[in-house]
Amino acid sequence: MRFTDGAVVAAYLACVLVIGLTGSRRRVSSNEFFLASQRASWPMIGLAVIGSNFSPSALIGITGSAFALGISVYNYDWVGTVTLVVFALWLLPRLLAQRIYTVPEYFERRFDRRARSWLAGLSILLYILLDAAGSLYCAALVVHALLPHLPFIATVPPLALFAALYALTGGLRAVMRTQALQGVVMIGTAGLLAGFAIHAAGGWHAVLAANPAAHLHLVLPASDPYMPWTGLVFGMPVLALYYWCTNQSVVQRTLAARTVADGQRGALLTGALKLTSLALIVAPGLAGRALFAHLHRDDDVYIRLALTLLPPGVFGVFLAAFLGALMASLSATYNSAATVLSIDFIRRARPHLDERSTVRVARIATAVAMLVSAAWVPQIARFPSLWQYLQAVLAYFTPPVAAVFLAGVLWPRANARGAFAGLIAGTALGALLYGLALLGIAHVQFLNVAGLGFAASLAALVPASLTVPREPAATCPEHAATPRSVKIAGVALLLLTAAIVAAFW
Repeated sequence: MRFTDGAVVAAYLACVLVIGLTGSRRRVSSNEFFLASQRASWPMIGLAVIGSNFSPSALIGITGSAFALGISVYNYDWVGTVTLVVFALWLLPRLLAQRIYTVPEYFERRFDRRARSWLAGLSILLYILLDAAGSLYCAALVVHALLPHLPFIATVPPLALFAALYALTGGLRAVMRTQALQGVVMIGTAGLLAGFAIHAAGGWHAVLAANPAAHLHLVLPASDPYMPWTGLVFGMPVLALYYWCTNQSVVQRTLAARTVADGQRGALLTGALKLTSLALIVAPGLAGRALFAHLHRDDDVYIRLALTLLPPGVFGVFLAAFLGALMASLSATYNSAATVLSIDFIRRARPHLDERSTVRVARIATAVAMLVSAAWVPQIARFPSLWQYLQAVLAYFTPPVAAVFLAGVLWPRANARGAFAGLIAGTALGALLYGLALLGIAHVQFLNVAGLGFAASLAALVPASLTVPREPAATCPEHAATPRSVKIAGVALLLLTAAIVAAFW
């Protein structure tokens, strides 16, 4: 790395840290620490969510998958956009009316404490072992590529500490401030790299010519090992429902909205920005096939593009934005893990804990999450690729959560007994299929696993719920009506998504 690039990186990261710490105080209320005092505007929400979603894991993992498998990896993004529209127009007003801090808290109000504890425990494990560890792994790959004399594992602790610093001091307000900045910068720098990559490959037509015909379609045969249409139809919506509607690191930003309309518009802005990943993240992977015919690891393509194509100074901006994305993603994950642990476990066990003690516990939880995620990073290297690690874990263990959440919203007859049965059945099937796959006895494509786990959970939830006599329907808090402009924006976003899918069908 040249001196110019290093100076740009140092200046940018210092700026991010200052912005994150500006306005942070040692003494903050629990509402401010966990929900930014519920004063977040819709641009802040949309940019903050996309700032953490366009993480190093996504940049490296999706670009690598596009390089290896083609444009079908974009299915994750457009399905996410559709899910965000449903979440914004229909689900979010109901969640905001509950005045909750966490999604597990909603599970207790709708079902019982068992459902809340189940989701809270699973969420904490996924935040630390999946989201945080995956982002640290990506950042360590980049730093090691630039400074090969530095041991891979030695780069992890300082990166984790830097990301946790303003999450420890300022809570969600500091996290969202840096995430929003990072969302803008990351979109700009990703677009810059995409432009360099397509130009170096000889233009868009040359990029298309360098990829097999099968790599240029979103819908693939049922026999495809990575993106069968069966998994696209039955499995991918399940993963999207979990990630965009029950994942605390996403939902927490919308719960911080100053009004329901702000939360809805913020979610729709995130959905619109997700559609840009076709040009910003997927296209560079397709261009990589024209530029680098042979790579030992698919995950190396994004780093290779940056190292090869970007001139001095510009590369420094890119690297700074990339590391800034790590900070935004990690700080969001650490804050969400601390929120769930503090609200769903500590405060339940000690309901009379005062504000100051609650925030202190949250800061300790953030530090613990940082240490555990850094220690788990070496385990990720055991998997064939980062993307397989991320998606496999989600597909095997999150469908029961999506099934119980959807049943709770759609079916008034669903109850605590049914929810617990659904969680047990779906998790047992996921664990069984995961064990069989590890032993080499049987292997089911992971998107199909998600569909099977979802179906198994519903198959257990419905009859178990019906064994309990019908109880009087609980009174639900009234929620604000959706403004007409928000409905129009949601429909327009769905039409735009349909046009993109039709173009690459």
